[in-house]
Amino acid sequence: MRRFSDRNAMHTLSELNVTPLLDLAFVLLIIFMITTPLLENSMDLVVPTSATAKTEINPAQVQTLSVDRNDVLKLNEQVMTADELEARLQQLRRETPGLAVVVRPHKELPVQNFVRVMDLLHKAGITKVGVITRPEDQGAAAGQ
Repeated sequence: MRRFSDRNAMHTLSELNVTPLLDLAFVLLIIFMITTPLLENSMDLVVPTSATAKTEINPAQVQTLSVDRNDVLKLNEQVMTADELEARLQQLRRETPGLAVVVRPHKELPVQNFVRVMDLLHKAGITKVGVITRPEDQGAAAGQ
């Protein structure tokens, strides 16, 4: 009569319990899913340099292109149609190869109209293009 001696209860474990392993894998997956977007946005980029790049722009070569909310185009305060503007820009580019254009869009100008102006500059062969903006606090003060 054996009371507490049950030899059949002590057997060898022949299966591997994968539940803790899966828990660990899911925790690591969640950690990587959270940290990966943060790493991509905080990357430090070093811009390549060039010995032949020119950073100087002659102010006489800069043309100002204004576009108001009604899609009226003005090159140096002279009103023009899109075709006239393209012809004038091509002529200016032939005269001064380093021509730069600064675009002054109205803040309520639809994006599609702005893209149309940028396409017009691209067709004219203008590669140096800038956009004039102003800080938020000046815009809020001017609107009041």
